[in-house]
Amino acid sequence: MKGYSTFSLIRNALGGHRFWKPVWRTPEPKDSYDVVIIGAGGQGLATAYYLARKYGIKNIAVLEKGFIGGGNTGRNTQVTRSNYFWPQSSAFFDHSLKLYETLSLDLNFNVMLSQRGVLNLVHSHHEFEGLRRWANAIRINGVDTDIVTAAEVKEIVPLINMNSRFPVHGGSIQRRGGISRHDAVVWAYARAADAHGVDIIQQCEVMEFAISNGKVTGVETTLGKISANQVSIAVAGHTGVLAGKAGFRVPITSMGLQAMVSEPIKPCLDTMLTSPVIHMYVSQSDRGEIVLGGGADVYTSYAQRGGIPLLEENVAALLELIPAFSRLRLMRQWSGIVDITPDTTPIMGMTPVQNLYISGGWGTGGYKAIPAGGDTMAYTIANDEPHSLITDFGLDRFERGVLIDEGAASGVSH
Repeated sequence: MKGYSTFSLIRNALGGHRFWKPVWRTPEPKDSYDVVIIGAGGQGLATAYYLARKYGIKNIAVLEKGFIGGGNTGRNTQVTRSNYFWPQSSAFFDHSLKLYETLSLDLNFNVMLSQRGVLNLVHSHHEFEGLRRWANAIRINGVDTDIVTAAEVKEIVPLINMNSRFPVHGGSIQRRGGISRHDAVVWAYARAADAHGVDIIQQCEVMEFAISNGKVTGVETTLGKISANQVSIAVAGHTGVLAGKAGFRVPITSMGLQAMVSEPIKPCLDTMLTSPVIHMYVSQSDRGEIVLGGGADVYTSYAQRGGIPLLEENVAALLELIPAFSRLRLMRQWSGIVDITPDTTPIMGMTPVQNLYISGGWGTGGYKAIPAGGDTMAYTIANDEPHSLITDFGLDRFERGVLIDEGAASGVSH
């Protein structure tokens, strides 16, 4: 993989940017692969990259029915954090945040990680006491989090209205948290996977699985049949659809999660701000846009579009906290398809079909989990056993009744 550098940028700029090589290939699918990964979003591409780099498996195909990063990876709000309550979740997401912290260097691609902090607000004394217990649990898990007073909140976010209908009593902050550029992350993994020989095949939809004696042997696609020794599903909101094609069910509900951005303005919001009570979260992007979102839609859907009622709710919630933003104009609105499990914890690892693996049920946490998701799933596929960090995330936990209820960790109720 040819590295980017200041010298290469200057040289190509002087050459009118005419001599850049394609960032990744556009290969034709082969008849057979060692591993086929379904889904060229962040999770699928990261899995392919780590399989090739760490385990030397080079004969890999990533199949994408649309285009690279066109699903949830390109339709999120870029939040990167690890302040989860349960030990299993904390360990997994902190592993992911640590990988994010070195990702630009590791992949030689600037993912624009901005560790500006993630600030969670509380609006009553009772809520503050609950937040203290939550913060203490996170610290016990070995993850950084600090309690902040109302005065400290005002110092961090000068524009905030402290005395709205929901007066701000304080909050907690993970200072290592923040945002990164979602497009850059998926492009970085695509470029790095391609450089290790991975075939990324776009406009190739998986229609059926080839299964013989309880073991997957390949997939039927819109570009023909592809044989494979191992297959992994990483398709976010369509996880239930693909699982059904393979003959088993997953306890996942898919619904839209909307977000929107304003016109760009000068830097004025130095942190990522969230309020579970007012039910919204907001940050400012590297382009100056105000990015805001709230809760998921209340009905099952595979649509990637927004709607006026939730737009109004999100904007009203934002203006409760920062009235000055009322003068901004919205530029665009969109929706991603979130796949939510009963305990809002992902499903990762083995499936009832031999040599078929799954990474889904991410809900609103899939983007922040991309590096760790790829790393642990690569281990799982290479060794045909779950990585230690995802042992408790298996599909069998629903049979055993050993759930990991992270409902509060999303920041707003999903």
